[in-house]
Amino acid sequence: MSSSSSGGPPGQPTAPDDWQATRAQTALATQFLRNENDYLDGGKPDIGRQIGANERELFVSCEPALAMQQQFEHLHPEFIAVHDIGTASSRKLLLGLAAASGGAMHKLVIRRQGYGTPLAMLEYVELPTSDGAVLRMYTTETDADTTARHGLARMLLAYSRLGVLMVGDLPAHVMAAALKPVHDDIVAGPWPNRQLLLLPLALASTLVTQGQELGRGTSVNVRTTPQVARPADAWGFISSTWGRMQEPAAAQARAPAANPAYGVSAAPRSTPPAAPSRPRAATGRSRADLDTQPMPLSMRPMPAVPKTRAGVDPLAASADVSVLQRYVQRLSELTGMVSCCVFEVATGQEVAHAGASPGATDLAMHGAELLAAMVATSRTLGLGHALPEAAITLGSHHLLLRAVPRHPGLALHAVLDKTHANLTLARLQVLRMDTLFDDVGTPTQY
Repeated sequence: MSSSSSGGPPGQPTAPDDWQATRAQTALATQFLRNENDYLDGGKPDIGRQIGANERELFVSCEPALAMQQQFEHLHPEFIAVHDIGTASSRKLLLGLAAASGGAMHKLVIRRQGYGTPLAMLEYVELPTSDGAVLRMYTTETDADTTARHGLARMLLAYSRLGVLMVGDLPAHVMAAALKPVHDDIVAGPWPNRQLLLLPLALASTLVTQGQELGRGTSVNVRTTPQVARPADAWGFISSTWGRMQEPAAAQARAPAANPAYGVSAAPRSTPPAAPSRPRAATGRSRADLDTQPMPLSMRPMPAVPKTRAGVDPLAASADVSVLQRYVQRLSELTGMVSCCVFEVATGQEVAHAGASPGATDLAMHGAELLAAMVATSRTLGLGHALPEAAITLGSHHLLLRAVPRHPGLALHAVLDKTHANLTLARLQVLRMDTLFDDVGTPTQY
């Protein structure tokens, strides 16, 4: 019985040569795969679909945090999550690492299935390792509404192999209140992560005690580093901690027969077991999966982060595109404003500047000197150690000095023309600019 083809006259059989010519025009030959997973697997499993050189998108039918939990439990990715408490430094750290490694910031956009409405946007960097692999590092500073942002931060920390908390200069009672929600989430679970690293951006003595309380009653190992002042310091502590986490796995890989129960690719348990009351079904993963250390990914030393301007701390190298630059730009538009600068109180280095003369370097240096003198006077008189706020009137100008909201360790030094600016009105206008920081680095929320 003859068969017909749409490419030839009806009723006539298709010639073998015709079939071969048709097949040659197709992009892929017909293939037979063993199962559905092989069919769906388009290469290395990853979260979302690649839509650009540095962007992926994930369509979901549930809340973003739950969607990411499902992805983590299905793919078991190895990554580091960096979270801010009382500061806004995690994204700056990632920007610095991306610049140092010659890479870029990557984005994962979470969209509503069927509508395409963006629900959240996560950012991360991919860091090269000595064995040619890539280690992903997320910041929990996500672009989403408050509920989604807190949920995503929790999932990123809970399912990371190493969670890093960058802690700003907070009083002891505020720090305790800020860390308590993290402790509560660890206890409530699911929390597969067994390693937390606390990076203090101020004196570390108080944070050491708080870190001990954070890990109390849990199976999470909490370490606190010395004070961190530069991205190179932060990266050094993170990479060395990650390297120590690999040592048990590397030893197991060298001698797999010594403990065959763990298999060749897994590491022996190096942290206390989880509380027996925690149900296994809560995470969808076996206890062996949760307590297994990550695979060896020995880190390659990261080059120093280049400075964008002489004397600028690399931790603030991204200030030109940050809220701080928008802050000083808005201030420069006020009536009578001549020049304004955000600077680091401890080092006298400028972070963001707008306006004319005096320049950023002079404003930062002399602003730090003025604040240091006022703080020393306050301490000597027994009036406290808080960063002062000052309005100084000179012959033809006013000076304003005050702390930058939600950015511990940073201050503003502004110069106003006395003939055009009303000092009282200018101070009120500067205070109104604090609303720019309303959604940045809230220390009492997680």
